[in-house]
Amino acid sequence: MNARNGDGVIRVVVAAISAVRRSGLEAIVRNNSSLKLVGSFPTIVGFTVRIQELQSHVVIADLAQADTQLFSAASDFERAGVGVVVLIDEPSVGWTARALQAGVRAILPRESSEDEIVSAVVTADRGLVLLDPEVTKELASQTRTVTSTAENAADGLEELTAREVEVLRLMAEGFGNKQIAARLGISDHTVKFHISSILAKLSVSSRTEAVTQGIRMGLIVV
Repeated sequence: MNARNGDGVIRVVVAAISAVRRSGLEAIVRNNSSLKLVGSFPTIVGFTVRIQELQSHVVIADLAQADTQLFSAASDFERAGVGVVVLIDEPSVGWTARALQAGVRAILPRESSEDEIVSAVVTADRGLVLLDPEVTKELASQTRTVTSTAENAADGLEELTAREVEVLRLMAEGFGNKQIAARLGISDHTVKFHISSILAKLSVSSRTEAVTQGIRMGLIVV
């Protein structure tokens, strides 16, 4: 976490493509004595290189739609100890899961109240996670479904090794054998061996079927 200046004020950066939305978020920050606006940008991606200069503690990112570019930016902020609050309507479970994995600490609807947004900023600054109730329900429902499906799909199937799971996940991302070998620092021959073992253990005959089975078993998150 970036160091405070002794006043306990949370330094906030606002990011929103819409100038109207951006202005509204700026006003929320300015209206709260515990917050200080230190930057305002049209996108979260554009100012990651200025993290140290801005000395921000929390970023509020308003998204009109699910944007996968958020993930790399959120990871950069996470490494710098900066909390990310995302305002987005009805994100998919897969997108939400990836956002949380990238380090996003709060996900709320875009029309959340001023109090809710301020609470999310404080929560993110403390390193905790805050989710909208509906988002939480969706995640919980998906978790139950994946767990149930995984238990059913796993019946009679031999368990994959940790390395085989790594290979399977890279297969799911569309990597070929040479790319997988380079990523894992192993030979092409070893990759082929792992894939053959995966197909046999999952009782499938193709890479596509293996990935599908991996998703059903909860080994691959989509």
